[in-house]
Amino acid sequence: MPKFTFARANAAKLLSTPLYALGRIASVLVRRNPDFWVFSCGSGVGEGALELYRHAQSANPSLRLVWLARDRNDLAVARRIGLTAAPRTGWRGFRLTLRAGVIVVTHGLGDANRYGTHGAFIVQLWHGIPLKKIQLDSPTTFRGVAPGLLRALYRRNASAIRFVPAASETSAERLRSAFGLPESRVVVTGDPRDDIVLRDAGPARELLAHGIGGYGTDRVILFAPTWRDGEPDPVIPTSAEWTAIAEFLERTASILVVRPHPHSVSEYGTGPGFSGRIRLLPASVQNDINPVLPAVDVLVTDFSSIAFDFALLRRPIAFLAPDVGHYAATRGLYEPYRAFSGGTEVSTWADVLALLADPAALTRLAEHSEALSTRHQKFRDGRNTERVYGELLTRLGRLA
Repeated sequence: MPKFTFARANAAKLLSTPLYALGRIASVLVRRNPDFWVFSCGSGVGEGALELYRHAQSANPSLRLVWLARDRNDLAVARRIGLTAAPRTGWRGFRLTLRAGVIVVTHGLGDANRYGTHGAFIVQLWHGIPLKKIQLDSPTTFRGVAPGLLRALYRRNASAIRFVPAASETSAERLRSAFGLPESRVVVTGDPRDDIVLRDAGPARELLAHGIGGYGTDRVILFAPTWRDGEPDPVIPTSAEWTAIAEFLERTASILVVRPHPHSVSEYGTGPGFSGRIRLLPASVQNDINPVLPAVDVLVTDFSSIAFDFALLRRPIAFLAPDVGHYAATRGLYEPYRAFSGGTEVSTWADVLALLADPAALTRLAEHSEALSTRHQKFRDGRNTERVYGELLTRLGRLA
């Protein structure tokens, strides 16, 4: 059974409508504290929310900051790295969310306690530059019963967002459309989740080795396909392709790190059986992939926004997308896929291996990576979080 689909999530939201109403009533009775901020992330402890938490903690120790954890594992992780943390669910999570003056999320209001968000200053640090259509722009968002009602609920919830950072004006236009927000609420500051991509590669290599085991000086190829809303990945290798991949890795002193999407329903576990050079790095081991990217030499992906993040490094990206027509028709894309891939996309693993074996092809892929970053990332100085924090203070009336 899929871990997450829009249809299942939407059904749960409709069933929870009375709790939303009770939360709105409670928000009238409870005073929010402007010096109390809560942070959370739909994929675990990490991404832009973690960057902003740490920056705010350093910049103003008088602020009270709490990380709202999805589960016990996230709670333990947050506390281990020095965050003040509490569960997002239950009475305590509701009470903390209800009292917070600022709520920082990366996916949706459900990152925090969704029933206690009304009336707070909500910062939406969306998890990546959109290529595939999201939120109000995507037909898949409203799968399930009562799509009209669902759209109205999404629009109402999105209207509560007060500030969305964007990596570029192109990204800002897409985010404004997706959330139905006015121009003033989506600001080009750079994306905090990308600051870590531009840091020293040493910690990234250590983190990667911790997740997959040692790999010495081997070239690192990361395979990171996107989510297909409960459908299997068409890019999962066959037995013959795994064999060819294993032979290529041995011949070129490379390793392939397979990173399935956290909600993927496809099985990649057979891959390591073909070669010790094929390693799995699931979200259960490394939930936030961006801290690992500086250790990666080549990326293989399809429609994932990881391409925009990795492009900051100006390294080759191979686009493996055999289902472009189907995906574009069902999920929708903000631009033609060939504009995203630079026309370099291929449809088979044999094609990918041919690209990776050709120095001239790798040079072209790296050049397109730089062009992709130039077009979609206004800032490449590692100071996005600093800009977001400053903009947030300005909007809260703390800076002139």
